[in-house]
Amino acid sequence: MKNIKEHSYKISKKDRENLHNHNSALIWFTGLSGSGKSTLANLLEQELHILKISTFALDGDNIRHGLNKDLSFSAADRSENIRRIGEVAKLLTHAGILTIAAFVSPFKKDREMVKNIVGSDNFIEIYVNASLAECEKRDTKGLYKKARNGEIKNMTGISSPYEAPENPTLEIDTNKETIDESMQKIKKCIIKKLKYGKLYNWSS
Repeated sequence: MKNIKEHSYKISKKDRENLHNHNSALIWFTGLSGSGKSTLANLLEQELHILKISTFALDGDNIRHGLNKDLSFSAADRSENIRRIGEVAKLLTHAGILTIAAFVSPFKKDREMVKNIVGSDNFIEIYVNASLAECEKRDTKGLYKKARNGEIKNMTGISSPYEAPENPTLEIDTNKETIDESMQKIKKCIIKKLKYGKLYNWSS
């Protein structure tokens, strides 16, 4: 943008990672509402915190109460919602923090946008796969029932599509896997990425 220049600071991302004693990254959980994204993200952050990994969690409902409360659920606003989150995640990863994000993020182009914002080397995409029938059965927020009754428009899976990742870093099937089984897969997936000694015994 005209008259706006990005400043370069002496302390680098690598300097901050060295201070934290682990690499930073964005772990992006995507899937239908009710698939288990937030549950797994929450458990992951708790376990990483015990290991003294510097983390910060970004969650769809929480973000829409503050930063993105001005946005609707139209296709355009959903894309803007994800773009803003991507920019926040970029700042956090540059701060050397392991960022954990849990968002429906139904469109491939938006997830690819986030990947480009934070950098492909910093992006770990975890697809939390659960059938629509199973998500409707869980329906902890009552959203599917409202959508079926016409009370909610643009509900992903009902009146708006979900575009499943074609090549995620990891796919979790919460139709079949227990929470413990899913967590073990997630741990093994991110160990190499973080390069933190204590993690090598973490997945056992």
